[in-house]
Amino acid sequence: MTASDMGKPSRLNWLTSEHSLPWLLPASALMVVFGVYPLIAAVLKTLYRKNAATRREIFDPLYNWTKIFEDPRMWDALLHTLAYTLIALTFQLVLGMLIALLLDSDRKGYGILRAMMTLPLVIPPAVTGMMFLLMLNGSFGVIARLIIATGLLPVGYSILGNSATALPGVMLAEIWQWTPFMVLIMLAGLRALPKEPFEAAAIDGATPVQAFFKLTLPMMSKVIAIAVLIRGVDLLRAFDYIKVMTDSGPGTATETLTSYAGRIYFGNSDYPLASAVAILTLVLVIFTSTVFMRIFKVKL
Repeated sequence: MTASDMGKPSRLNWLTSEHSLPWLLPASALMVVFGVYPLIAAVLKTLYRKNAATRREIFDPLYNWTKIFEDPRMWDALLHTLAYTLIALTFQLVLGMLIALLLDSDRKGYGILRAMMTLPLVIPPAVTGMMFLLMLNGSFGVIARLIIATGLLPVGYSILGNSATALPGVMLAEIWQWTPFMVLIMLAGLRALPKEPFEAAAIDGATPVQAFFKLTLPMMSKVIAIAVLIRGVDLLRAFDYIKVMTDSGPGTATETLTSYAGRIYFGNSDYPLASAVAILTLVLVIFTSTVFMRIFKVKL
Protein backbone atom coordinates (compact mmCIF):
# COMPACT_ATOMS: atom_id res chain seq x y z
CA MET A 1 0.00 0.00 0.00
CA THR A 2 1.45 3.35 -1.02
CA ALA A 3 1.49 6.48 1.09
CA SER A 4 -1.10 8.11 -1.18
CA ASP A 5 -3.47 5.18 -0.66
CA MET A 6 -3.11 5.42 3.10
CA GLY A 7 -4.22 9.04 3.02
CA LYS A 8 -7.48 8.28 1.23
CA PRO A 9 -10.55 7.43 3.35
CA SER A 10 -11.69 3.86 2.66
CA ARG A 11 -15.29 2.84 2.06
CA LEU A 12 -15.25 0.95 5.34
CA ASN A 13 -14.31 4.08 7.24
CA TRP A 14 -17.14 5.96 5.54
CA LEU A 15 -19.67 3.28 6.45
CA THR A 16 -18.56 3.20 10.08
CA SER A 17 -18.33 6.98 10.44
CA GLU A 18 -20.84 9.23 12.19
CA HIS A 19 -22.24 10.40 8.85
CA SER A 20 -26.03 10.00 8.76
CA LEU A 21 -26.34 8.83 5.15
CA PRO A 22 -25.32 5.16 5.67
CA TRP A 23 -27.93 4.80 8.41
CA LEU A 24 -30.66 6.47 6.38
CA LEU A 25 -30.14 4.40 3.24
CA PRO A 26 -31.96 1.19 4.39
CA ALA A 27 -35.00 3.10 5.68
CA SER A 28 -35.01 5.31 2.58
CA ALA A 29 -34.85 2.26 0.30
CA LEU A 30 -37.80 0.64 2.10
CA MET A 31 -39.78 3.89 1.86
CA VAL A 32 -39.12 4.17 -1.87
CA VAL A 33 -39.95 0.51 -2.62
CA PHE A 34 -43.04 0.19 -0.41
CA GLY A 35 -44.25 3.81 -0.32
CA VAL A 36 -43.16 6.10 -3.13
CA TYR A 37 -43.16 3.57 -5.97
CA PRO A 38 -46.68 2.15 -5.24
CA LEU A 39 -48.05 5.69 -4.90
CA ILE A 40 -46.61 6.79 -8.25
CA ALA A 41 -47.80 3.56 -9.88
CA ALA A 42 -51.33 4.07 -8.50
CA VAL A 43 -51.46 7.66 -9.73
CA LEU A 44 -50.33 6.60 -13.20
CA LYS A 45 -52.87 3.78 -13.17
CA THR A 46 -55.72 6.25 -12.71
CA LEU A 47 -54.90 7.79 -16.10
CA TYR A 48 -56.10 4.66 -17.89
CA ARG A 49 -59.49 3.01 -18.25
CA LYS A 50 -60.01 -0.70 -18.55
CA ASN A 51 -61.85 -2.06 -21.56
CA ALA A 52 -64.17 -4.75 -20.18
CA ALA A 53 -64.32 -6.60 -23.50
CA THR A 54 -60.63 -6.73 -24.41
CA ARG A 55 -59.37 -6.32 -20.81
CA ARG A 56 -56.83 -3.83 -22.06
CA GLU A 57 -56.07 -0.50 -20.45
CA ILE A 58 -56.60 2.56 -22.66
CA PHE A 59 -55.17 5.98 -21.90
CA ASP A 60 -58.08 8.16 -20.76
CA PRO A 61 -57.03 10.56 -17.94
CA LEU A 62 -60.49 11.78 -16.88
CA TYR A 63 -62.52 8.60 -17.24
CA ASN A 64 -62.01 7.08 -13.76
CA TRP A 65 -62.37 10.38 -11.90
CA THR A 66 -65.56 11.25 -13.77
CA LYS A 67 -66.95 7.79 -13.10
CA ILE A 68 -66.36 7.76 -9.34
CA PHE A 69 -67.69 11.28 -8.78
CA GLU A 70 -70.83 10.47 -10.76
CA ASP A 71 -71.35 7.20 -8.88
CA PRO A 72 -73.88 7.50 -5.99
CA ARG A 73 -72.27 4.44 -4.43
CA MET A 74 -69.03 6.36 -3.93
CA TRP A 75 -70.84 9.17 -2.10
CA ASP A 76 -72.58 6.62 0.13
CA ALA A 77 -69.21 5.04 0.86
CA LEU A 78 -67.80 8.46 1.73
CA LEU A 79 -70.68 9.14 4.16
CA HIS A 80 -70.19 5.71 5.75
CA THR A 81 -66.46 6.42 6.10
CA LEU A 82 -67.04 9.75 7.84
CA ALA A 83 -69.78 8.34 10.10
CA TYR A 84 -67.64 5.32 10.99
CA THR A 85 -64.67 7.56 11.82
CA LEU A 86 -66.52 10.18 13.86
CA ILE A 87 -68.67 7.78 15.90
CA ALA A 88 -65.94 5.22 16.62
CA LEU A 89 -63.43 7.96 17.42
CA THR A 90 -65.82 9.66 19.84
CA PHE A 91 -66.48 6.43 21.74
CA GLN A 92 -62.80 5.53 21.85
CA LEU A 93 -61.82 8.97 23.10
CA VAL A 94 -64.48 9.19 25.82
CA LEU A 95 -64.05 5.60 27.01
CA GLY A 96 -60.28 5.89 26.81
CA MET A 97 -60.25 8.97 29.03
CA LEU A 98 -62.70 7.51 31.56
CA ILE A 99 -60.80 4.23 31.88
CA ALA A 100 -57.48 6.09 32.09
CA LEU A 101 -58.83 8.18 34.97
CA LEU A 102 -59.85 4.99 36.77
CA LEU A 103 -56.43 3.37 36.24
CA ASP A 104 -54.42 6.48 37.16
CA SER A 105 -53.45 5.17 40.57
CA ASP A 106 -50.34 3.81 42.29
CA ARG A 107 -52.32 1.37 44.43
CA LYS A 108 -51.38 -2.31 44.40
CA GLY A 109 -52.63 -4.24 41.37
CA TYR A 110 -53.23 -1.25 39.12
CA GLY A 111 -49.95 -1.86 37.30
CA ILE A 112 -51.21 -5.29 36.24
CA LEU A 113 -54.49 -3.75 35.06
CA ARG A 114 -52.59 -1.18 33.00
CA ALA A 115 -50.47 -3.94 31.45
CA MET A 116 -53.60 -5.90 30.55
CA MET A 117 -54.75 -2.96 28.45
CA THR A 118 -52.23 -4.01 25.81
CA LEU A 119 -53.78 -7.46 25.28
CA PRO A 120 -56.52 -6.48 22.77
CA LEU A 121 -53.93 -4.57 20.72
CA VAL A 122 -51.88 -7.68 19.91
CA ILE A 123 -54.86 -9.53 18.40
CA PRO A 124 -54.95 -9.28 14.56
CA PRO A 125 -57.95 -7.19 13.42
CA ALA A 126 -59.16 -10.06 11.22
CA VAL A 127 -59.31 -12.34 14.27
CA THR A 128 -61.16 -9.67 16.26
CA GLY A 129 -63.63 -9.30 13.40
CA MET A 130 -64.25 -13.05 13.38
CA MET A 131 -64.78 -13.04 17.17
CA PHE A 132 -67.41 -10.33 16.97
CA LEU A 133 -68.97 -11.93 13.90
CA LEU A 134 -69.72 -14.96 16.09
CA MET A 135 -70.72 -12.95 19.16
CA LEU A 136 -73.18 -10.85 17.15
CA ASN A 137 -74.84 -13.86 15.52
CA GLY A 138 -78.60 -13.69 16.13
CA SER A 139 -78.91 -17.42 16.89
CA PHE A 140 -76.06 -18.14 19.30
CA GLY A 141 -73.99 -14.96 19.67
CA VAL A 142 -73.32 -13.88 23.28
CA ILE A 143 -73.72 -10.16 22.62
CA ALA A 144 -76.76 -10.61 20.38
CA ARG A 145 -78.51 -12.86 22.93
CA LEU A 146 -77.76 -10.36 25.70
CA ILE A 147 -79.31 -7.50 23.72
CA ILE A 148 -82.29 -9.67 22.74
CA ALA A 149 -82.78 -10.61 26.42
CA THR A 150 -83.17 -6.93 27.29
CA GLY A 151 -86.03 -6.64 24.80
CA LEU A 152 -84.27 -4.10 22.58
CA LEU A 153 -84.21 -6.50 19.62
CA PRO A 154 -86.61 -9.29 18.56
CA VAL A 155 -85.63 -12.94 18.93
CA GLY A 156 -83.33 -14.15 16.15
CA TYR A 157 -82.53 -10.61 15.00
CA SER A 158 -79.34 -10.48 12.91
CA ILE A 159 -77.37 -7.39 13.89
CA LEU A 160 -74.90 -7.67 11.03
CA GLY A 161 -77.58 -8.82 8.59
CA ASN A 162 -79.72 -5.70 8.97
CA SER A 163 -78.73 -2.47 7.25
CA ALA A 164 -79.81 -0.36 10.25
CA THR A 165 -77.49 -2.09 12.74
CA ALA A 166 -74.68 -3.56 10.61
CA LEU A 167 -72.39 -0.52 10.75
CA PRO A 168 -72.74 -0.07 14.54
CA GLY A 169 -72.00 -3.80 14.88
CA VAL A 170 -68.74 -3.40 12.99
CA MET A 171 -67.91 -0.31 15.06
CA LEU A 172 -68.29 -2.40 18.21
CA ALA A 173 -65.31 -4.55 17.21
CA GLU A 174 -63.26 -1.47 16.32
CA ILE A 175 -64.09 0.27 19.59
CA TRP A 176 -63.33 -2.82 21.69
CA GLN A 177 -59.91 -3.37 20.15
CA TRP A 178 -58.64 0.20 19.94
CA THR A 179 -60.05 1.83 23.07
CA PRO A 180 -57.07 0.40 25.04
CA PHE A 181 -54.77 2.34 22.70
CA MET A 182 -56.49 5.54 23.79
CA VAL A 183 -56.30 4.41 27.43
CA LEU A 184 -52.54 3.97 27.25
CA ILE A 185 -51.97 7.37 25.63
CA MET A 186 -54.26 9.12 28.10
CA LEU A 187 -52.59 7.31 31.02
CA ALA A 188 -49.18 8.46 29.85
CA GLY A 189 -50.46 12.03 29.66
CA LEU A 190 -52.20 11.91 33.04
CA ARG A 191 -49.18 10.51 34.85
CA ALA A 192 -46.96 13.22 33.37
CA LEU A 193 -49.13 16.07 34.71
CA PRO A 194 -47.68 18.15 37.56
CA LYS A 195 -49.38 17.61 40.94
CA GLU A 196 -49.00 21.18 42.27
CA PRO A 197 -51.95 22.73 40.36
CA PHE A 198 -54.28 19.98 41.57
CA GLU A 199 -53.12 20.36 45.18
CA ALA A 200 -53.71 24.11 44.97
CA ALA A 201 -57.17 23.55 43.44
CA ALA A 202 -58.08 21.11 46.23
CA ILE A 203 -57.02 23.64 48.87
CA ASP A 204 -59.21 26.25 47.15
CA GLY A 205 -62.18 23.87 47.40
CA ALA A 206 -62.43 22.73 43.77
CA THR A 207 -64.34 19.49 43.21
CA PRO A 208 -62.80 16.62 41.17
CA VAL A 209 -65.13 17.44 38.29
CA GLN A 210 -64.09 21.10 38.31
CA ALA A 211 -60.42 20.11 38.48
CA PHE A 212 -60.91 17.79 35.52
CA PHE A 213 -62.49 20.42 33.26
CA LYS A 214 -60.39 23.37 34.43
CA LEU A 215 -56.99 21.67 34.80
CA THR A 216 -56.79 18.15 33.38
CA LEU A 217 -58.41 18.75 29.99
CA PRO A 218 -56.52 21.98 29.18
CA MET A 219 -53.17 20.45 30.14
CA MET A 220 -53.98 17.26 28.23
CA SER A 221 -55.12 19.05 25.06
CA LYS A 222 -51.98 18.29 23.03
CA VAL A 223 -51.96 14.63 24.07
CA ILE A 224 -55.64 14.29 23.19
CA ALA A 225 -55.09 15.99 19.83
CA ILE A 226 -52.26 13.64 18.88
CA ALA A 227 -54.27 10.58 19.95
CA VAL A 228 -57.28 11.75 17.91
CA LEU A 229 -55.07 12.40 14.89
CA ILE A 230 -53.46 8.95 14.98
CA ARG A 231 -56.73 7.09 15.45
CA GLY A 232 -58.61 9.32 13.00
CA VAL A 233 -56.17 8.56 10.19
CA ASP A 234 -56.43 4.84 10.95
CA LEU A 235 -60.23 4.90 11.04
CA LEU A 236 -60.52 6.70 7.70
CA ARG A 237 -58.88 3.72 6.02
CA ALA A 238 -60.69 0.96 7.97
CA PHE A 239 -60.98 -2.26 5.99
CA ASP A 240 -60.24 -5.41 8.05
CA TYR A 241 -63.34 -5.49 10.25
CA ILE A 242 -65.70 -4.63 7.41
CA LYS A 243 -64.22 -7.27 5.10
CA VAL A 244 -64.37 -10.05 7.71
CA MET A 245 -67.69 -9.20 9.37
CA THR A 246 -69.97 -7.96 6.59
CA ASP A 247 -67.98 -7.75 3.34
CA SER A 248 -69.56 -4.28 2.89
CA GLY A 249 -73.06 -5.71 3.27
CA PRO A 250 -75.90 -6.13 3.60
CA GLY A 251 -75.95 -4.55 0.17
CA THR A 252 -73.70 -1.54 0.61
CA ALA A 253 -74.79 -0.65 4.17
CA THR A 254 -71.26 -0.91 5.59
CA GLU A 255 -69.28 -0.01 2.49
CA THR A 256 -66.52 2.54 3.13
CA LEU A 257 -64.08 4.02 0.63
CA THR A 258 -61.45 1.36 1.27
CA SER A 259 -63.92 -1.54 1.04
CA TYR A 260 -65.42 0.07 -2.08
CA ALA A 261 -61.95 0.12 -3.65
CA GLY A 262 -61.43 -3.48 -2.53
CA ARG A 263 -64.66 -4.63 -4.17
CA ILE A 264 -63.67 -2.96 -7.44
CA TYR A 265 -60.14 -4.36 -7.31
CA PHE A 266 -60.88 -7.95 -6.27
CA GLY A 267 -64.41 -8.23 -7.66
CA ASN A 268 -64.16 -6.52 -11.04
CA SER A 269 -60.36 -6.51 -11.49
CA ASP A 270 -60.71 -2.88 -12.56
CA TYR A 271 -57.32 -1.75 -11.27
CA PRO A 272 -57.42 1.83 -12.68
CA LEU A 273 -60.80 2.59 -11.09
CA ALA A 274 -59.77 1.02 -7.79
CA SER A 275 -56.59 3.09 -7.85
CA ALA A 276 -58.64 6.26 -8.31
CA VAL A 277 -60.75 5.42 -5.24
CA ALA A 278 -57.58 4.66 -3.26
CA ILE A 279 -56.01 7.98 -4.25
CA LEU A 280 -59.24 9.77 -3.30
CA THR A 281 -59.05 8.11 0.13
CA LEU A 282 -55.44 9.24 0.49
CA VAL A 283 -56.39 12.82 -0.39
CA LEU A 284 -59.21 12.70 2.18
CA VAL A 285 -56.80 11.47 4.88
CA ILE A 286 -54.20 14.13 4.07
CA PHE A 287 -56.78 16.91 3.90
CA THR A 288 -58.57 16.06 7.16
CA SER A 289 -55.32 15.49 9.08
CA THR A 290 -53.82 18.75 7.79
CA VAL A 291 -56.94 20.74 8.72
CA PHE A 292 -57.00 19.09 12.14
CA MET A 293 -53.32 19.89 12.76
CA ARG A 294 -53.82 23.50 11.70
CA ILE A 295 -56.88 23.99 13.92
CA PHE A 296 -55.42 22.34 17.03
CA LYS A 297 -51.81 23.38 16.28
CA VAL A 298 -50.48 19.84 16.50
CA LYS A 299 -46.79 19.46 15.73
CA LEU A 300 -45.40 15.97 15.06
